[in-house]
Amino acid sequence: MRAVRRCLPGFLSLLFLAVPPALALEVAPDAERFDCRRLEAAASPETALEWFERSLWAGHCYAYEAQAVRIGFDGVRTLVLSHSVHDGTERGLARFLDGPPMAFERRSRIGRLNGVEAGALPPTPAGALPPTPAGAAAHVDDHYRLSLGGEERIANRRARRLDIAPLDSFRYGKRLWLDVATGLTLKQSLLDETGRAVETFQLTSLERPRLHAGEVKIDPVQAPSEDPWRLGWLPKGFTAQPVETRSARHGGAVTHRLYSDGLSTLSLFVSPLEGIEPLAPGLHRLGVSHAVVRHRELGGRQRQVVVMGEMPPRVLLRVADALSWRSPAS
Repeated sequence: MRAVRRCLPGFLSLLFLAVPPALALEVAPDAERFDCRRLEAAASPETALEWFERSLWAGHCYAYEAQAVRIGFDGVRTLVLSHSVHDGTERGLARFLDGPPMAFERRSRIGRLNGVEAGALPPTPAGALPPTPAGAAAHVDDHYRLSLGGEERIANRRARRLDIAPLDSFRYGKRLWLDVATGLTLKQSLLDETGRAVETFQLTSLERPRLHAGEVKIDPVQAPSEDPWRLGWLPKGFTAQPVETRSARHGGAVTHRLYSDGLSTLSLFVSPLEGIEPLAPGLHRLGVSHAVVRHRELGGRQRQVVVMGEMPPRVLLRVADALSWRSPAS
């Protein structure tokens, strides 16, 4: 499992993932920046979808320091968090205060959500890909049921509960508690197919949240990548993200692709078996995530296929087993 951890992003990267914002604050398809000061004049959210939108914008545009606790299958861990924006780039930092010393840093921009489902034809022209504020909330609303709960007190702040339940059995649900004053997420629970919380992440203090008085960069438009393999199956609503995912950590022979429905995300790695330290085939647990490893003959070579995400294991297994190699004619 140590090798799996070297190859796959850690679960804490999700804390600072540029999850797609939504429709209320429209941005031109070719926009390169978003001015966070627009949030000052935005109307107060009323519906569940509006609260969802506001929380995602807040995650990009507020600078803060916080202390938090994570409750998962491996017990309770405490950590400190910070988020800031410098020269249009977000910087998120998480550092554990107990257990093995661990720290994670993420530098990012507002991402883009490809609105065309993976494998759909024709592919979306690169210039037509919307920035995530333009359509992701509607996309999420197609595959989850969003509903508002009452007010509670979290980290000594007023919080509004938001329940996000999947409309099928192919993805997990979430329950969020959002800060009434800023929209920031104060508490989050990941719910499995039975509705049981498998992990809870909660701020215990939120210090000096302040709206960034400037702009945040938006990812540039990129054309969807062409790969020699094709996915035989994905849950409805998951789209291939046109982002650069190659990394020196993986080597040039390893292809990494990301698929998202706007809320849940899965990663796919395909690499030749020769020249790498192979991972043990089967199903592995990585915190609340699972990773499926397959060794298969694809394109005339033995290849390693890894699919991981915070999703039901049977979904990851089906994605890995349905992968096929494109013939030269196709």
